[in-house]
Amino acid sequence: MADEKEALEMEGSEDEGGSGKGGGKKKPNLLIIIGIAAVVVLGGGGYFGYTTFMSKGKETSEKAAAETVKKETKVVLFSMDPFVVNLSEPGRYLKVTMQFELSGEADDKSVAEKMPILRDVIITLIGNQAYEYAASAEGKIQLKEDILLRSNRVFGKEVFRNLYFTEFVMQ
Repeated sequence: MADEKEALEMEGSEDEGGSGKGGGKKKPNLLIIIGIAAVVVLGGGGYFGYTTFMSKGKETSEKAAAETVKKETKVVLFSMDPFVVNLSEPGRYLKVTMQFELSGEADDKSVAEKMPILRDVIITLIGNQAYEYAASAEGKIQLKEDILLRSNRVFGKEVFRNLYFTEFVMQ
């Protein structure tokens, strides 16, 4: 009986470690780790290559489209004489020079015909501005949008696409 117990214990010790089946488990685990690492590296390289080559293609087509649009639409600017306007606070003045970007529908002659009305609309709007508000970046943006909106209302359609302040001096 003692010999049988020793024989059973010997078989159990061979299964748990040593040279039996236990030593073979390390190689499959190592192969799995190497396989996963290879998939990750190849997948990352493939993604990098795809995004690099695809973004170059998009940039090229976007540049070509932008150049075509630039060639088709010529930017026409209409300059106005400078304005010197009293602000809503006594003793505060604003000198502003601006240029309107005309849309494709308008020409200089039709805008020049309505110049007195445009000047009146702009002077009235600027004259209602507070100094601190007009001096802030937000105020300038809002003033630009209001002038553009009211100037287009004079014509009843969108004649001006954008407005650019070329001089903006406050005292």
